[in-house]
Amino acid sequence: MEQIRAGRFPRRFAQLMVGLSLFGLGLALIIVSGLGAPPWSVLEVAVAHRAGLSVGSANIIISFLVLAAWVPLRIVPGLGTVLNAIWIGVSIDASMRFLAAPDPWWAKALMMAVGIVVVGFASSLYIGAQFGPGPRDGLMTGLHSRFGWSIARVRIGLEVAVLAAGWLLGGPVGIGTVAYAAFLGPIIGATLAPCIVPLGDLEDSEVTD
Repeated sequence: MEQIRAGRFPRRFAQLMVGLSLFGLGLALIIVSGLGAPPWSVLEVAVAHRAGLSVGSANIIISFLVLAAWVPLRIVPGLGTVLNAIWIGVSIDASMRFLAAPDPWWAKALMMAVGIVVVGFASSLYIGAQFGPGPRDGLMTGLHSRFGWSIARVRIGLEVAVLAAGWLLGGPVGIGTVAYAAFLGPIIGATLAPCIVPLGDLEDSEVTD
């Protein structure tokens, strides 16, 4: 409720939904390129293929399983957290209906690169909307707060674990996986500041929205 009443709700909500929609599109571009997938998507694609699900459906299921892990950490999800868990999967499936892997290697590489840039920018949009972290980021920060482990250590540990599980299940690991890990952080770092919506009280939001 505090996130909703923090001010500038229409602008922040619109930015959140655009960010989540673009995030799903970016993941779909990377996956469809056929050059590998981000660590969590490696697991989601593997689960989808083995369970006869769409990739978006697997994304949603895994998101809610991750949210279940928040309970012992006593983390309260925000509106953005719940929408993240649902809408990115919807966007992945909607995007994949219209995407096809190109034949030339350079076109696949271009599709992968565009997907990484889109995911990075989309991350800045939904983070900047300030409606709470996504399920995976919340688990990372929750483990950091609960056990005192460094953010970097927790992030690496989680992503290595899900990547290994996805790879063992037959998920797509490749150059795209490496490129995503190498470039996502710098893209978010370059785009986050202008995407942060300043919060204010309700009186301010009535004037500025």
